[in-house]
Amino acid sequence: MPKKAVYNTIARQWELLKLMPTRGPGLTALALAQRLRDAGFTVSKRTVERDLVELSGPFGIRCNDSSKPYGWLWMQDQGLALPGLDLTDALSLILVEDLLRKLVPVPLLRVLEPKFKQAREKLASITNYRYANWTDKVRFLTPTLPFLAPTIEPRVLETVQESLLQGRQLLVSYCGLNDARARELTLHPLAFIQQGPVAYIVATAFTFTDPRLYALHRMRSAKLTQEPSTLKGFALDAYLKKGGMQFGEGGAIKLKAKVSTKLACYLAESPLTHDQRLVPQGKSFYELSATIKDSWHLHFWILSQGAEITVIQPKSLRMQILERLKAAVGAYSGAA
Repeated sequence: MPKKAVYNTIARQWELLKLMPTRGPGLTALALAQRLRDAGFTVSKRTVERDLVELSGPFGIRCNDSSKPYGWLWMQDQGLALPGLDLTDALSLILVEDLLRKLVPVPLLRVLEPKFKQAREKLASITNYRYANWTDKVRFLTPTLPFLAPTIEPRVLETVQESLLQGRQLLVSYCGLNDARARELTLHPLAFIQQGPVAYIVATAFTFTDPRLYALHRMRSAKLTQEPSTLKGFALDAYLKKGGMQFGEGGAIKLKAKVSTKLACYLAESPLTHDQRLVPQGKSFYELSATIKDSWHLHFWILSQGAEITVIQPKSLRMQILERLKAAVGAYSGAA
């Protein structure tokens, strides 16, 4: 028998043993065949019956023939702790590998590396597992331009993660977006957030109590101190719900704008907020209203829509957008 066929048989029988109950009337060959198919194997009831007979010799499984249909289960006080990854685990690991690499602490990631390798090899070696090529058929893409991730110093990332795990303060050399040189900060880390290609920590600085965002790629160095982080009662979900990742100091505003029919259709499917309303105004546009945080993200989104949206209220936002558009027209008009 070819080597690959032998491996496929072993993988199927391995999964079959893991499906075997330890108590009760047991599972029929038909039920076990269905569970194997649910797990992605192409298998018949007859093949499972042959497997069960074959496995009943070296392993402690038995057929409960006290009533029909006959069920299979482990013998009393028997069972098997099967090490390694099953096929479902392998597929799941490969699908979330990229995300885990960004969010899992570095020491934990080192432990996971052999499992990532094992998962890839396991899926590549099975031919009759119907989900084996699922990773070739699915992708997750963001609706923005595919920006490349900025470089983070590996030692900085590991130190930041360790400070969060231990609840200790950090001394960092930090260069802000508009800073000419790095400055020394004492941070009290509260949370780690990955937004698109950029990683941030939410932290308070020195003795201040207002949480701010600090990009990891702007940290030139990071040192773990022995001092505990002092801010208590921080809740990450509440912070995000209040718009913590929408850069800017502005509060909530009542946005009112005129939007094109095309943009209205998009917003109807993916609303800006839970209280968003779209009211038709003739055939060519809608009136949009929503309660939203006045943030950099909001300004960026409005400007990105061009002529598809015109801000009506609040007046201050309308004037800010108008000034930005005038500046853009001036830049294009003066371009060679």
